[in-house]
Amino acid sequence: MHSNKRILVTGGAGFLGSHLCDRLLARGDEVLCVDNFFTGSRRNIEHLIGHKRFELMRHDVTFPLYVEVDEIYNLACPASPVHYQHDPVATTKVSVHGAINMLGLAKRVKAKILQASTSEVYGDPSVHPQTEDYWGNVNPIGIRSCYDEGKRCAETLFFDYWRQHKLRIKVMRIFNTYGPRMHPNDGRVVSNFIVQALRGEDITIYGEGGQTRSFCYVDDLLDGMVRLMETPDEVTGPVNIGNPNEFTIRQLAERVIALTGSSSKLVFQPLPSDDPRQRQPDITLAGRLLDWKPTIELDEGLRHTIAYFDDLLSESAA
Repeated sequence: MHSNKRILVTGGAGFLGSHLCDRLLARGDEVLCVDNFFTGSRRNIEHLIGHKRFELMRHDVTFPLYVEVDEIYNLACPASPVHYQHDPVATTKVSVHGAINMLGLAKRVKAKILQASTSEVYGDPSVHPQTEDYWGNVNPIGIRSCYDEGKRCAETLFFDYWRQHKLRIKVMRIFNTYGPRMHPNDGRVVSNFIVQALRGEDITIYGEGGQTRSFCYVDDLLDGMVRLMETPDEVTGPVNIGNPNEFTIRQLAERVIALTGSSSKLVFQPLPSDDPRQRQPDITLAGRLLDWKPTIELDEGLRHTIAYFDDLLSESAA
């Protein structure tokens, strides 16, 4: 399939963005990858430098961008608590100003635009699992608010541009995703556990480890993302994309130890504030609109991710 579109991916050197660039190039598109390398990494897209349909631009989306494109995937934003709490004001700016700038660009060039939103818009949910019509339970002044409220405001902007300017928008709410190219120090549970296990360090669990998460492998997630972008214009979302199979944090730690053959022990620490107790997507809508559901089991995805981190750690030790 040769689609020949010119596609802008913001945050294109990040974990999800770099995999998306690979996928779009593989199907024949031209890709403009924009990243300011705050959390993205050149290593993630190094293999694409020199590809005739790939262009890399160092740019911060909180400043306007003037380019000609057919579609925009807006993925730019620090997405782990360690990174988004490092400079919370910048995190809100990238979500809000970044959305305004990318929507302005889409309006100017009449491009279709997809927002990578997040399950964090649901906050610490009081309904389980979460459906798209749930409005969320979010602390507006907590330490995670810069991300949660920034992403909620971005969704507001997307829907106002759609109502006011007839812009073609798509909003996807991403649940926990993992895979190769995750940042080793992002504080996320999958990368944390794998790095600790490979180094033979104790695995840190917050609380009793009974809080649950649903883990979606990156290839499944991108399949949902690309399918959403290709839906008819009247489909705006929001659409949950994630894996509804729920695991406790403790179960995840035990799987990682088993798959790495590590001698790591589990250690327990107090729970950080505003840490959601459970997160599980209801993906009925994605099934109906996109004919999508995840297919990659946790063990298979973890094997790929462990292999990636194993290489990364031996490279940095070399």
